[in-house]
Order: sequence, then structure tokens, then C-alpha cells
Amino acid sequence: MENAAAELTNEVISEDKIKSAPELVILTGMSGAGRTEAMHVFEDLGYFCIDNLPAGLLGQVMDLKGQCGSDSKGQRLAVVCDARNRAFFNGLGEQIAQLKARGVNFNIVFLDAADEKLVARYKSSRRRHPLCENGQTIAQGIRKERSLLYNLREAAHYVIDTTDMLPQALRTQLRQIFYTGEQREGLAVTVYSFGFKHGAALDADMVIDVRFLPNPYYDPELRPLAGLDAPVRDFVMFRQETEEFLGRWKALLDVLMPGYVKEGKQQLAIAVGCTGGQHRSVALAEATGDYLKSMGYRVSVAHRDLKLAEK
Repeated sequence: MENAAAELTNEVISEDKIKSAPELVILTGMSGAGRTEAMHVFEDLGYFCIDNLPAGLLGQVMDLKGQCGSDSKGQRLAVVCDARNRAFFNGLGEQIAQLKARGVNFNIVFLDAADEKLVARYKSSRRRHPLCENGQTIAQGIRKERSLLYNLREAAHYVIDTTDMLPQALRTQLRQIFYTGEQREGLAVTVYSFGFKHGAALDADMVIDVRFLPNPYYDPELRPLAGLDAPVRDFVMFRQETEEFLGRWKALLDVLMPGYVKEGKQQLAIAVGCTGGQHRSVALAEATGDYLKSMGYRVSVAHRDLKLAEK
């Protein structure tokens, strides 16, 4: 197979390199070069992931996917095939040729690193190299693995050198190659209201306390209503204090959200709290969700304690 590999380090992938997402990604490379971290990225991108798949089963996995009918439509696969499979690994070249003959849209990603870096990583982790046998050293196992993987490296669509790469940089690079939508769409944001008197928001990444705002609870006509009702919403939103708060809150989100996207965060929970979780927090959680949606983020809004309203 001709060498179509793109050597990648820390460069930003240009738009002309980003193609439609492949149906199948074969993830391979040197042990210790970051395959586990890479698989986490593909899981976050919505791929169905299989680790340590014997090469001979690759075609059968694709056949099984085809037999699942409409349920598998659009489902992408990421599989790890590497030297851990020993004898099973030798058939990978034949399987790749068959995939090409079948017209399967696939990419091969080869993760590599300098030998001395791989040795250091194994010593740090105290794990045994999969090809070290009969008292062989880690360096000998790495040399054996590199020889075994030579042809596969030459056939790879992408070769990523992780020698001097932090995990975050590897995640960013893989997302740049394989994520086909806007980056901010990859961050799933949940905004929810809650009441402090019903317990803290322990699972939130960010907690905003809006108890400083006037409380509709003390208005007898508004007390039985909730922040989703227009009278309460208007009471909360159309106040100078709220308008000033929202201006600064949105400015903070404008700074924070791109940072989370850049860091590769996949899920973010923002909790907005008031005393009972019925009025102020509900209205402002809705406003926060609407603002983030207008900025292009995938947002869901929930109200944790709304059903606990006092009757």
C-alpha cells in the first residue's frame, strides 16, 4: 500500500486536511505512545470503540455492523489493532486490503514516539512491554515492535509523534482531524437550577448563587408560581440588579466557554442556585441556557428542585 501518511506533531490541521468522518478508524502504533488516551477521544466523538481487536476479526466486525440495519446507520467504529495480538496481528495487512476492495471509508492512525521516550514511559508506569519475552529488556521489546509495525506505519493515513506531546495536545490534534462539526458543538452543556435548602449542587462544574436578587417568594401572588411562569420571570429579569448581573455573567461565559472547548472538555454542568430552587434560579437558568444556545453550544436545561415546591 502506498504511503499516504501525514506526519503530524503540534501543527494546526488546516481545513483542507479535514475530510468527512471515516466509517472506521484503525488505531495502532507503538505501545506507550498514547493509544488509550486516543481511544477516549474517539469515545467522546461518538465512535463505538473496541480495544485490542484481533486483526482477523476486523472484517467480521464490519459485517456485523452492516447486519444491524438502520440502527447502525451513521455509527462509526474505532478499533485498536496492535502488537499485543501477537500472531493475530499478522493478518492486518490482508484485512486492510479487503476493506479497500469493499470500498469501506477507513483511516489508519499510527501513534509513535522516540524509543528513549517509550522506555522512560514504561519505566515510569512499571508495566511490562507486551513483546518482552525470556528476560528481554524494554528497549529490545520496542525494537521488535517497531520492526513488526514498519509496514503498517508506512500505510497509515496519519502518523502522530507523541514524543514531546502532552495528552491534551494529542486530544486536540485528533479532534481537529476527526471532528466534523463546530468545536463548540462537541461540548455538551447542562444548565440546571437548584435550591440550596435542598442540598448543594455536588455534580456541577460551576455554581452561581443568585440569592442576592429580590425573592418573588415574598409576594403572595407570585409564591405559588415558578420561574417558568411569565409573572415570576418578569419580576426576576426586569430589574436593574438582574440586568447588571446578566451583563457580567455573560461576559464571564464569553471568556470561560472557549477555554473549555480549547481544553477539550466534553461535558460541562452549570448550576444556578437560589433558596428554594423555584423562582430566581429557574428564570436565570433558562436565561443562561438561551444565551449559550445562541452562541452555538449544545445545551440542555433542567430544574432539579422544581417539583419540591411548597404547597
